[in-house]
Amino acid sequence: MRSDAVDTAHVLVIGSGGAGVRAAIEASGYGETLLVSKTLTGKGGCTTMAEGGYNAVLREADSCEIHFEDTLKGGAFLNDRDLVRILVEEAPQRIQDLLKWGSVFDVTDCCEVAQRPFGGQRFPRTCYAGDRTGHEMMATLVDRLHNTDVRVENEVTIISLVLDESRVSGAIGLDQKGGMRVILADATVLATGGGTRIYDISTNSSSGTGDGYALGYRAGAELIDMEQIQFHPTGAVYPYDARGRLVTEAVRGEGGILKNVEGERFMKRYDPERMELSTRDVVSRAIATEILEGKGTRNGGVYLDVTHLPRSQIESRLPVMLEQFLKFGVDIRDVPMEVAPTAHHIMGGLRITMHTETTLPCLYACGEVAGGVHGANRLGGNALAETQVYGKRAGEAAGKVKERKKKVDQKRIETEEERLGTFFSGDVPPSTIVRSLQTAMWEGAGIFRTGPELEKTLGIIRHLHTLHPRAASEANLAECCILQNMLVTASLVVRAALLRKESRGAHVRRDITQNWDAEHSPYGHTFLSLAREGIESGGRA
Repeated sequence: MRSDAVDTAHVLVIGSGGAGVRAAIEASGYGETLLVSKTLTGKGGCTTMAEGGYNAVLREADSCEIHFEDTLKGGAFLNDRDLVRILVEEAPQRIQDLLKWGSVFDVTDCCEVAQRPFGGQRFPRTCYAGDRTGHEMMATLVDRLHNTDVRVENEVTIISLVLDESRVSGAIGLDQKGGMRVILADATVLATGGGTRIYDISTNSSSGTGDGYALGYRAGAELIDMEQIQFHPTGAVYPYDARGRLVTEAVRGEGGILKNVEGERFMKRYDPERMELSTRDVVSRAIATEILEGKGTRNGGVYLDVTHLPRSQIESRLPVMLEQFLKFGVDIRDVPMEVAPTAHHIMGGLRITMHTETTLPCLYACGEVAGGVHGANRLGGNALAETQVYGKRAGEAAGKVKERKKKVDQKRIETEEERLGTFFSGDVPPSTIVRSLQTAMWEGAGIFRTGPELEKTLGIIRHLHTLHPRAASEANLAECCILQNMLVTASLVVRAALLRKESRGAHVRRDITQNWDAEHSPYGHTFLSLAREGIESGGRA
């Protein structure tokens, strides 16, 4: 590859969701910034799909201390407390940024930002724009982005990070036609989102393939708590093609109730105090248990009912849900929805500091690809806030990195060219391997886990690693690289799940008996890197 084909920037941002766009906006004030998106900026990823809301302390009756405590308790006390403190204290400032830039959130009769109750929170602090909050945020952020000097490259898939000695110095990617792109930068921000497409049923868009976890791991960064996979309690169960499509927590926040096939409001047996507004891990396990005990519907779900609510409330507060189900032939104003848990969010990720620094110099991470903020279970509404709080911090920290001479690592480029070349002689379609992986993860590393099932799943993943994916043309090279990322991410999840020999938050080991609660656990973070892996000791992470 000729050196004149190499692109350069002061800051490279990988990912175009809420965190990535916010990081690019901030970094642009410090020097030339390039944002690279696997999809179309503002169109792909999970932020634009997020329906429920953004948590922020905006009322005198609420407080950052209460939000802090709710987040720690919801996260089974596995959260990094410093990261949580920053989240709750800066979330109100970042929503003010969005409002100043033009975001339109629902308001009260007093013209204050409206807030609804969400699970696991003692105060209704979730700000919203109907049930399309993430879409509203992304429209605002993309508009703001277009008013900066940030260069945007769409439909470029990053396939590896580049290192200059021990520092990350950019990345290598593939464009839509399979052409190699080399981008050198003084600082790189990973904002690649989540990866629950490694499961058979997932709320994530097709881009949620865990690329950032795999990119970071292969470069030598350390990841924490990858076993902590949140299964959203309420995903659609039919029609078949709609399985897993998110039914927002806002439905329960507005008063929706859960019933089994016998018509029983079963949450009274699992969390009689909080009922449907218990934390997501509790509600997911409750629904899964009802289904396993034969109290589910013919379609394999339970009922989520809003028919007792005023029709005007459903139409004004849940317009997307109403429209979505009408397309399925279900009018939720008259008929209950059928829902079941679906893979939704990875709480773990790259280990970061308060300034989003990873364990690799000049590599920063923000949003879902970073670990530590949510602990063992994320509260609904905290993710959108996280994108803005830590997106801003990542862009600022990366922007402040000193400029240095950029040089091309020709050996690294040749290594990647050799890897890509092997795909042309492969013999298995990538989609075949993906389907096998998703089935194995759903069956062996789902809501309820055991050591033998996890070992079996890890064995399947290792076998799938030995298969040779085939690229029919250069345009299919990225598909093969993404498959390899999915396999790495799945391996990290299962290996971490085997390390955590306890039930905590979203991670439930049915084969382990423990005599401690989450707050007094003898364990801290699980950690995985090329250099080491294990689980930290100590009750407070």
